[in-house]
Amino acid sequence: MVPDVSTGSDTRGLIAYLFGPGRRDEHTDPHIVAAWDMAGAPDPGRDPTATYTQLAKRLDHHVDLRTRELGGKKPPQHVWHCPVRTAPGDRYLTDAEWAEVARRIVHAAGIAPEGDDKACRWIAVRHAADHIHIMATTVRADGRRPRTHHDGRRAQAECRKIEAEFGLRRLKSGDLTAPHTPTGAERAKAERQGQTVTARHWLREQAYAVAAAVHNEADYFTVLESLGIKIKTRLGPETGDVIGYSLAAPGDTNAAGEPVWYGGSKLAPDLSINRLRERLPDQEVADRPRYVADPAAPWRHTTTAIHAARTVLDAEDDAAAQGHLAAFGDALYNIASATTGPHRAELRAAAMAFNRARRSATRADHQGATALRKAAKELAYASNEPGGLAVTLLFAAVHLARAAAKWHEQRGHAQQAAAAEEALRHLQAGYQQAATPVLADLARRAPRAATASRYEQDVRAALPDHADRILADPAWTALTTTLAHAETASHNPRRLLTEVAAQRELDSAEGPAEVLNWRITAQPNRRMQAARSRSTTSGTSSMSATPHPPVTPVADRSQPDSLRRGR
Repeated sequence: MVPDVSTGSDTRGLIAYLFGPGRRDEHTDPHIVAAWDMAGAPDPGRDPTATYTQLAKRLDHHVDLRTRELGGKKPPQHVWHCPVRTAPGDRYLTDAEWAEVARRIVHAAGIAPEGDDKACRWIAVRHAADHIHIMATTVRADGRRPRTHHDGRRAQAECRKIEAEFGLRRLKSGDLTAPHTPTGAERAKAERQGQTVTARHWLREQAYAVAAAVHNEADYFTVLESLGIKIKTRLGPETGDVIGYSLAAPGDTNAAGEPVWYGGSKLAPDLSINRLRERLPDQEVADRPRYVADPAAPWRHTTTAIHAARTVLDAEDDAAAQGHLAAFGDALYNIASATTGPHRAELRAAAMAFNRARRSATRADHQGATALRKAAKELAYASNEPGGLAVTLLFAAVHLARAAAKWHEQRGHAQQAAAAEEALRHLQAGYQQAATPVLADLARRAPRAATASRYEQDVRAALPDHADRILADPAWTALTTTLAHAETASHNPRRLLTEVAAQRELDSAEGPAEVLNWRITAQPNRRMQAARSRSTTSGTSSMSATPHPPVTPVADRSQPDSLRRGR
């Protein structure tokens, strides 16, 4: 059961909407199920001879009586509005049950505490099977305003109790870190325009993707502007520094033809200017990612940093863990951006799903996650996708997403845990799509039987407790090919197996040979390292500072063709 509290100033307009046909004639049999005084609240829905304007005027006279008693000086935002909706699949609630829901919510929110004869006037209107609208005038009979501080949170808490008592689907409690959801009007507008997402949702995803790739505030705004997004900044009166910003999607205008602006914090709490600055400190050009001789380096560095993040989540420093989860959220966008192939859609979906898991009421220590964020940003500049290493990175991301879900669950972060689980499902699907052909190709190129037998002896000698499970794993044949490649790169197979097995326990691994395969793939090629070391002299390098990263729009929203195509 979901309550959604908002305020406004047009009592009559809201009444006309509640008892009208709806935007798509979806309102059926609108009527009052509960009110401050059922005898004193005329029910417009029961008078089919009157026009909606007449009905609204009649009810408005009663509901807004207290504001007229103030001498016609209506307080600002005096209309309190709270739609309450059951979850898909919930049973049908009768009018009497909805009436009880309404009375409990206005009591919990402070609008009309039970037994308070001077409480605000309110009504609850039902015009559909699965929800009601509660509307109130926030002026009491004694002329005072009600105490509605944290009214949305208190309404949510009451709904959790109602769900349990009414046998409804138990939804997850929030912690005030969720982003603003698109309004019904925004959804209807997107539908009319043939868009799959609202402007608010589209802007939020662009902002996250850009913030994940750039290194400072100036680049953030520059890249957003290059995507066709309008930017409006708010400057401090004394210093002239930027203290806030708003974004508008291309072609998204109001009735007057003006851009529809969304403040950064209204898109998501961690997209406010202050939260962005915490993870986008200005850096010298020398600190930015550069083109490097080894194109596989960004993938290997990010994999290593993700493995390190799992260790942080197992420690007791919640602030550091939350910082790494935020950095992992950035990494998911850059992994998707740098990926090619059919699994890219799953990775984008994982990045979007994980946004709810990247923040919680725990304040993040972003400094502690610098290594992961810096490594992930290198992927925004990566020039190719090395097959095996890319799958290795996805494999590591799957395990970090699973650890993130567990971390949030242990701390009672229900919404974040659910979001991490959703991201995990997308990552698993993407991993399977990417890994299956790579493992099949490795198995096809397996070394001859004598070499495979030698590697079997190495496994039994290095990992005697896990040898039988490793050799029985379907990925064992692929692992023999990977061991052969590692041996060619100057690694000792037996020593290498011992080293990678020590990185993390294998007892819980469903496919130990598959795990070892990707851990070994992530190891650097020692021959190539030695060659690059000999060819690089101090003070001379072909590296050059990289321009702004190629950020691909994560969803189409009426952009020019050149922007839709991305990079």
